[in-house]
Amino acid sequence: MPDSLLSGVRVLDAATLAAAPLAATYLAEHGADVIKVEQPGTGDPLRSWDRQKNGVGLMWKSISRNKKAITLNLRVAEGQELLRRLAAQCDVLIMNTRPSTLRRWGLDFDTLRSRNPGLIMLHVTGFGLNGPDSDRPGFGTLGEAMSGFAHLTGQPDGPPTLPSFMLADGVASLTAAYAVMMALYHRDVHGGVGQLIDVNLIDPLSRLLEQSVITYDQLGEVPRRAGNRWDVSAPRNTYQTTDRRWIAMSGSAPTVALRVYRAIQRPELIDDPEYADPQRRLARAAEIDAMVADWIAGHTLAEAMAVFRREGVAAAPVYDARELLADAHLQARGIHVRVPDEDLDSIQVQGPVPRFSATPGTVEHLGPTLGQHNKEIYGELLGIPSDELAALAHRGII
Repeated sequence: MPDSLLSGVRVLDAATLAAAPLAATYLAEHGADVIKVEQPGTGDPLRSWDRQKNGVGLMWKSISRNKKAITLNLRVAEGQELLRRLAAQCDVLIMNTRPSTLRRWGLDFDTLRSRNPGLIMLHVTGFGLNGPDSDRPGFGTLGEAMSGFAHLTGQPDGPPTLPSFMLADGVASLTAAYAVMMALYHRDVHGGVGQLIDVNLIDPLSRLLEQSVITYDQLGEVPRRAGNRWDVSAPRNTYQTTDRRWIAMSGSAPTVALRVYRAIQRPELIDDPEYADPQRRLARAAEIDAMVADWIAGHTLAEAMAVFRREGVAAAPVYDARELLADAHLQARGIHVRVPDEDLDSIQVQGPVPRFSATPGTVEHLGPTLGQHNKEIYGELLGIPSDELAALAHRGII
C-alpha cells in the first residue's frame, strides 16, 4: 500500500483481546505493517471469543484484519529475547501484559528502548501504570463500572447497566491509536525520542462522562440514572410506534427542538416561553416527552419519520444489525464492505473510519491463521535460517 498514510511504519502487536489489538487494527487499516504476536498452540484468546462459525471466531476475523500473524512464547527466555529483537526493528510496540510481568520478563520499556531509542511503546492496562491498583488485571467491564458509565445508564428505578458490547475497550483503543500517532509525529517531525504511552480502561471513558464530575464539584450534586432521557435537552428519548418499532429523538439544539412542536401538531407551543426557552423547557421535560410519545404511538415508523424528515426534526429509527445493513443512506456511503476470506468464504465488515480523500484506508484481508507469517517475519526480518526456525518450533518457542 505505497500510497497509504502509514507506509513504512512497523508495529508489533503483542497484546491480547480487545483494546490494545484494536488500536493496532486502526493503524493497519491505514498502511502500517502490523505484526501480530500470539502464544503458540492457543493464540490470542480473541480467536475463541464471542460467536463462532465453523470453529472460527468472527470478532477475531475483523479485529485482526490486515495483520501478519506470528507465534512466540513470551513465558520463556528464548521467546523474550526474540521479542526484544523484533522490537528493535519496529517503530511501535503494543502490549497489555501486567507491568510487573513485563519487568520480570525483561520486556519493560526501559529495557527495550536501550536497543531502540526511537521505540514508541503503547501499554494498555486495566488500571494504568502507576497507583496502588496498577498491577491488577482488568477488563472493559471494570472500566465501564469505575468510569461512572454504568451508574448513569439504565432506568431510574433499575440497577446500574453495563453495555452488551466492548465500550470501554473501544474508547480506550481510539485514545490509544491517536496517542501513537502523536508520539510518531513528535518523534519524526520534531526530532523527539521514543516514549511510553500509558492508556487504561477507565480514564478514556471517564473523560466522556466528565459532566458528572464537574456537576458534583461545582454544585454538590451526583447525577442519577434517567433512562433514555437526559436533563440537558427536551425532548430526548426513544419512542415506540404503532407498528412496534422505535424512534430516537434529540432536542439538543434549541431551533431543532422547536420543530418537534410543529411536527406533532402543537405549533402554538413554539411561541410559548415555557416550552420554547431551553432552560424553562427542561422543567417541563416529562410533559413534553409524553406529548411526543403519544403522537408517535399513533403512527407507524414510516409515517412518523416522513413527518420528521419534512419538518427537519432530529429523529432516527433504532436499528438492529439487519436494518443497519439495509439502510439506503449507509449503503450509499459504503460503510460496510464484503471481504473474501479463506476460512469463511467472505465476511461483511465495517470499513475503515475515518475516511481520507487522498489516502483512504482499506481492508486488505481479515484475521490470518495462527503463525501464518512465521517464516516471513522471522526469516526475512530477523534473518533466522529455516533449520533454526524448525528447531524453535520443535521446542515450542514459536
